Amino acid sequence: MQAMEIIKLGFEVVFVPSTLILIFFGTVIGVIFGALPGVSSTMAVVLGLTFTYGLDPVTSIAFLVAVYCAAITGGGITSVLFKIPGTPSNAPTTFDGHPMAAGGQPLKALSIALITSALGGIAAAILMLLVTPQLSAAALKFGSSELFAISAMGLSVLTALDEGNTIKTLISGLMGLLLATVGMDPIYGFPRFTWGNSTLLSGIEMIPVMIGMFAVTKVLNETVERSKLQNIDEAKRDKIRDGIVKLKELWAMKGTIVRSGILGTIVGILPGAGATIASFLSYSTEVKLSKNPGNYGHGEPRGIAAAETANNAATAGSMVPLLSLGIPGGNAAAIMMSALIMKGVQMGPMLLQRQPEYMGSVFVSMMFTNIVMVFVSFAVAKVFGKVLSIPYSILGTLILLLATIGSYALQNNTGNVILMVIAGIFGYAYSKFGFNIPALILGLVLGPIVETNLRRAIMLEQGNVLAVFTKPITAVLIIVSIASLLLPIVKPLIDKKKVNATN
Repeated sequence: MQAMEIIKLGFEVVFVPSTLILIFFGTVIGVIFGALPGVSSTMAVVLGLTFTYGLDPVTSIAFLVAVYCAAITGGGITSVLFKIPGTPSNAPTTFDGHPMAAGGQPLKALSIALITSALGGIAAAILMLLVTPQLSAAALKFGSSELFAISAMGLSVLTALDEGNTIKTLISGLMGLLLATVGMDPIYGFPRFTWGNSTLLSGIEMIPVMIGMFAVTKVLNETVERSKLQNIDEAKRDKIRDGIVKLKELWAMKGTIVRSGILGTIVGILPGAGATIASFLSYSTEVKLSKNPGNYGHGEPRGIAAAETANNAATAGSMVPLLSLGIPGGNAAAIMMSALIMKGVQMGPMLLQRQPEYMGSVFVSMMFTNIVMVFVSFAVAKVFGKVLSIPYSILGTLILLLATIGSYALQNNTGNVILMVIAGIFGYAYSKFGFNIPALILGLVLGPIVETNLRRAIMLEQGNVLAVFTKPITAVLIIVSIASLLLPIVKPLIDKKKVNATN
């Protein structure tokens, strides 16, 4: 079936008053859930399932897609304003989004995050429509060894996160990888480094650690330094410094937006990869390609654009294997698949031939959602932003309260709250000694994926490690990762030799 016919079917299904209202409602609750710390995009989709019980399958998937896309975007709001990642995939947004907001440009930081999220989602939806069969076939060629190599590429950003402090940054990344081994062994299922603590059996949860190391550490720093975040009302009075990002500024970032959109879509297609890897990998790619990598982490607009474009593009990418192969590209896609199967829908290659309206409804609902969520997100951000106008003595307490609720809501137990507090105190001391918190978080996020895929690949090759690393795709990706990891270390040495040679 041709793309235009699929689009026509999608418009017929989606552009019905009742469906449009549901998609708008899904966008609103998705943005709100995404902006709440501890409520991941997966959890937002789970909470949205209760609204689909009385809906037909096509309307259900349109509604759930709206919740999914909007939750990823909503997570960027608290990432920028409070340095609290709404979802794990928004963690890289805090690296540059919060410094820009704290520096007096919250509206500009928010507008970059929200608009590039929408652009990433729309571009990925178009790409999804045009090349779903081809990309799905390519994704099937990626096994455990290739997924390990992609995760390793994400770790290659470590040496670029703080070029003036490479050794401590690498140690921080290794510390994150070590913490990722806590919990049940992913292959054999026995406990590791839990010391009899039942809370640690499920591993060190990423969200409480991220909330603790970003939010609690930030509050401790602000309290000690007696500083105060500049609020949005103050920023509005400074017409030169703040305001919604201009079209000319977005056009200057076109390369970043295009690269991140493509990379996010491709990573989203890979089963098990998801938006978190997409955002970290895209951010690291932009740091590596930048002529001024030192600007990143200090309010660089391209850093915000890279993370937010990629994570929203990955949401569309995850729909490709779901619709064409019946293989979910991530946790949220797996939940959508379960909901549709319960309604009697048979996912797989024949779905596009027998029921193309599903593809059409997903495409059109994504397009509609990504446009609507910009306006919804700005409205929600305005409410959240008002909080910044209160004194920091109260604001800091409010942030800690929000962080505590988010950590507790993850699994409804106090263990995660204790973990958040420990992470916050540890993060404060960690940063004071010059270690790198984003590097530790990167290791913690990618650690389980790296370990599981590497061990599975070695098992599939019956212990032949050489066979794992000599596969064509894996070998190329590993070489690129090593080169990317060593470049920031070797480049200064080469430049120094050139200077000495000229003298």
